[in-house]
Parts: sequence; structure tokens; C-alpha cells
Amino acid sequence: MQLGRQLLDRQIVDVDGLLVGKVDDVEFAVDTDGVPYVGALLTGQGALGQRIGGRTGRLLVAVTNRFVDDPPVVPLRIPYPLVARVDSAVRLRVPADRLPAAPVETWLRRHLIDRIPGAHRAGG
Repeated sequence: MQLGRQLLDRQIVDVDGLLVGKVDDVEFAVDTDGVPYVGALLTGQGALGQRIGGRTGRLLVAVTNRFVDDPPVVPLRIPYPLVARVDSAVRLRVPADRLPAAPVETWLRRHLIDRIPGAHRAGG
């Protein structure tokens, strides 16, 4: 399907050029006439694990669930109307801080990064 080549595994970049992640899966919706359309882009280890499937996908999801405070981990869902354009990357209309925080990154920040001396002075 052309959609897979157009979206899957592309970098997602916010309006300021900051990397948000990669498109790991696509969520479809159906309009009132029964026509399917792309409703959201999914990113994160949970989405990637489900897309890979099999033993490898289950392992990725299981490991990911160890790094969140409230498993099971859910993919970061980016509504498709937030996409400005798709070229070499998927470019968003909004800054990354307007998106929900990725659960694994939140866990890593709280339990690892924040414990590093001087981490609060680092840019970003």
C-alpha cells in the first residue's frame, strides 16, 4: 500500500524542527459516508511492537512496560490534522510541548536523567 511507503518509519518533526519520533503505525477512522481516512499517527515502542508482531514485538512491548509507571504503555497518538505536510519527514503544525509526553521518556527522565548532577541546567 502506498500509505506505508508515504508515512511509516518517517521522522516526525515539530514546527520548530525538533524531533518527536518516528511514525510507527497509522490509525484509521471512517467518516459518515463510510470512507476510511488517516485519523492519527502512532509513535513509540508500544506501537512499534504491535506493528512488528510475533515474539520480537511482544518482547519490545514487555520491555517497554517495565519503563513506565502505569503499564501497559500506549502509543503517542498524534491526530492527523496536526500534520502540516509530509516530505522527507512528517512535519507538524505544533511544537512538541503541545503533544502528550511519551511514557517511557517521562519514566527515564524521572528515574534516571533528573538524578544526574546538573541535568536541570542542560538545554532542552
